[in-house]
Amino acid sequence: MTRVAVIGAGPSGLAMLRAFASAAEQGAEVPEVICFEKQDDWGGLWNYTWRTGVDEYGESVHGSMYRYLWSNGPKECLEFADYGFEEHFGKPIASYPPREVLWDYIKGRVDKSGVRDQIRFRTTVREVVYDATAGDGAGMFTVTSHDLDGGHTSSEKFDHVVVASGHFSVPNVPHYPGFEKFLGRILHAHDFRDAVEFAGRDILIVGASYSAEDIGSQCHKYGANRIYCTSRAGTMGYDWPDNWEELPILTHVDGNTVHFSDGQTRDVHAIILCTGYQHHFPYLPDDLRLETANRLWVSGLYKGVVWERNPKLFYLGMQDQYYTFNMFDAQAWYARDVLMGRIDLPSAEEMAADGAAWLAREEALETAYEEIDFQGDYTQVLVDETDYPDFNIPAVNQMFKDWKGHKKADIMGYRNLGFPSTLTGTVAPPHHTPWLDALDDSMATYLLDEAPEGGG
Repeated sequence: MTRVAVIGAGPSGLAMLRAFASAAEQGAEVPEVICFEKQDDWGGLWNYTWRTGVDEYGESVHGSMYRYLWSNGPKECLEFADYGFEEHFGKPIASYPPREVLWDYIKGRVDKSGVRDQIRFRTTVREVVYDATAGDGAGMFTVTSHDLDGGHTSSEKFDHVVVASGHFSVPNVPHYPGFEKFLGRILHAHDFRDAVEFAGRDILIVGASYSAEDIGSQCHKYGANRIYCTSRAGTMGYDWPDNWEELPILTHVDGNTVHFSDGQTRDVHAIILCTGYQHHFPYLPDDLRLETANRLWVSGLYKGVVWERNPKLFYLGMQDQYYTFNMFDAQAWYARDVLMGRIDLPSAEEMAADGAAWLAREEALETAYEEIDFQGDYTQVLVDETDYPDFNIPAVNQMFKDWKGHKKADIMGYRNLGFPSTLTGTVAPPHHTPWLDALDDSMATYLLDEAPEGGG
């Protein structure tokens, strides 16, 4: 029987398991699938841990999730096409759920699919090697994994490998002169866990993307005194609260004083580096390892999925993202159909030409709206070539564009608005408590029909 190794049981890896389960439900003979997950539960980044740095086994902590995180995009834009939020929760819920709610939703689908026994938890992959002569000349991978609980390593043969370990877990950490003598705390967003830590404090955020705006917003919500932002990319351009200030690029640090390129200075207690992540696959050799910046089109992957240098290897979720869960699904369905022989790949030259055309289009993008349409078009291509349910991508594109406008109009209030599900047409009801006042982010409180006594 064909054997498939899936590395990672986050949203992308679970999408792969769900894709095979969907085929099996339709009567298809599917491969044997083994998923390796170094955490103790599924969900990837949505599986919160209080730990930072290294875990109890000395492994680097995968999670970059922090307490009080709420979705920063409408849930209607990421809804699984084969498993809606209403189906899972038994009622409509607001458009911007907190982490625990989204984690429960992710788990609900795979629980229903019965795929948990395919996952080896607390097992990390140490090495993947490909031998083109193995398997009667068809080529096979040897995957060496480490059972962290049992304390032993083992190697197994697989016909295909799916890399689904994500690219938001290994931080990109810049250095500025004076960091080594800073008198406060310096941390990357990867190690940020609790905004309450910075209540009453003055903080500097380095960066201008999603984590910068959201960590800053969380710190404001939970009582930070002053929030300063600096970035090489310029300002984020939102109408921030009065205690928030965007400044030119940081040049150096002296004690607790941070210096900016226009000569201004501020005194801060902490510096939070929201400076992005690296695509990092230490278990892969050079000829199998993807190396890329975080961008909408990743060169070397046919259809954004198939490793062109060896089409028996697949990568899921490696792009910069507007679309998330449902795009990962579309990728997984496509990868499934390739390795099951339902889709025949073109020649190497044709794959390269297809990727070059997508790359040229990506490089010509000028606006966020164009980026949204680009990723929507890409996802639609995958949906059209598989039996993944069509979920009205043009409508999702428009919701993303409306979301951008809502943030521009009210960065602290956009989460109070609602969108219609493309699966049911139901417009999300307002949450019982405005986001800025909702200090209890537990699922139990979130799912109440009205605000609890004492506030949310």
